[in-house]
Amino acid sequence: MDANLTSLSATNLLKQLVRGDVTAEAVVSEHCDRIATVDNSLRSFLRVDRDNALSQARDIDRRRRSGERLGRLAGLPLSVKDNLCDRETTTTCASRILGRFEPPYDATVITRLKDAGAVLIGRTNLDEFAMGGSTEYSASGPTRNPWHQDYVPGGSSGGAAASVAAGLAPLAIGSDTGGSIRQPAAYCGVCGLKPTYGRVSRYGLVAFASSLDQIGPLARTAEDLALLLEAIAGHDPRDSTSADELVPDYREALAQPLKGIRIGWLARQLEQGVEPDVADALEQARHTFESLGAKFVELDLPHLQYGVATYYLIAPSEASSNLARYDGVHYGTRVDGSAEEIERDGALVAMYRATRSDGFGREVKRRIMLGTYALSAGYYDAFYLKALKVRRMIRDDYFRAFDRVDLLMGPTTPTPAFRIGELTTDPLNLYLQDLFTVTANLAGVPAISIPCGMTANAPSLPIGMQLQAPPFAEEQLLRAAHQYQQATDWHAQRPPLP
Repeated sequence: MDANLTSLSATNLLKQLVRGDVTAEAVVSEHCDRIATVDNSLRSFLRVDRDNALSQARDIDRRRRSGERLGRLAGLPLSVKDNLCDRETTTTCASRILGRFEPPYDATVITRLKDAGAVLIGRTNLDEFAMGGSTEYSASGPTRNPWHQDYVPGGSSGGAAASVAAGLAPLAIGSDTGGSIRQPAAYCGVCGLKPTYGRVSRYGLVAFASSLDQIGPLARTAEDLALLLEAIAGHDPRDSTSADELVPDYREALAQPLKGIRIGWLARQLEQGVEPDVADALEQARHTFESLGAKFVELDLPHLQYGVATYYLIAPSEASSNLARYDGVHYGTRVDGSAEEIERDGALVAMYRATRSDGFGREVKRRIMLGTYALSAGYYDAFYLKALKVRRMIRDDYFRAFDRVDLLMGPTTPTPAFRIGELTTDPLNLYLQDLFTVTANLAGVPAISIPCGMTANAPSLPIGMQLQAPPFAEEQLLRAAHQYQQATDWHAQRPPLP
């Protein structure tokens, strides 16, 4: 048995559990102890239910001793972003307006994780309603980057990424609307995968932008991502956008060599405000892939330059519609208007206004207003409809590229993590951190971020590389990432924590 179970990958932990070298109770207990030691300063978790987690672990140990057949994740601790419904706990989306919301049902992903035997140890912090790129826009306060606590962990799945990087959980579930898994994975030095739109059921995911949202895994290695994706992927009749596609054995494909694989090199991306350390790391990663037998083809996707503008019209428009349901009537927080407001506007309108003004944070309000404006009479054609047309052009760029190559490669983000508070007064600059990630969501293709370097100057911070693939070709992403990780050790680097 390894003396420090929190340092092991999920795959290695699972091997020890199956062999009987360690108990699920010991694994969960050690991770909960580490959370108690480390997370007071990081604040990656909103809630941890140690007693319930240990109870789950003991039940798994009992069933394993009795010879009962267990799920593929049996005994592994796992953290969950707090925007997936779970009937056993509140789901807040890090918002005051859902502060006491107790879902009456489980999200499909939660059901599949429970069936697989994963131990859901806690709910991780996020930007409110997953709207943000730094996990600073949380009603519960920001999460800090485990590599340097003056820096952001990325967002919106910053708590999930930080929990994996800090050794608080070997696996995590996040959601990705415009980069919210991949960007924090890059900033925290872990691996994150946004599956193809429709590959993983969105039933029970609190909606931000329904045509863009996708649930996906975070972990330390590509092999661990494959393990978790196998457990959550698959068709779900309760989600009308769920694809009825066969889920392959992702781990079986990992060992296949890369000889002859064609990778599109997005050289133009390295000219778009990319810091020198990031560009250098990508060049080194390219050389590594070439040594593994990959062939590079220089490509340009001409409409990718419009990705951020297109995304920040479509996503807020869908958010404006989805968040209209939070009115203080059906569920969630309710705030009655003042006597003056009630007299002026009537009790109902005053209650709507007071509930939404008090319940939503400033970034959520900003995006609701952007979306409402883009959908309003006189502006719909000029903004929203035009954005939909550009989205189609971006998607066509991808499909033309995939006629020539198997994968696309570029940076996940133009810069490493930035300081907490640095961009909160500059939302446009914050949105530009999504420059390389939003187009995969607009096109619906799968994309992965894996560590590929560290910045040269102190504080040394992780750098992420993004690979993108044709729809439902997640096995190609995982295979390329795994082979790269067999030749490098960036994924094995750990933050300087106790």
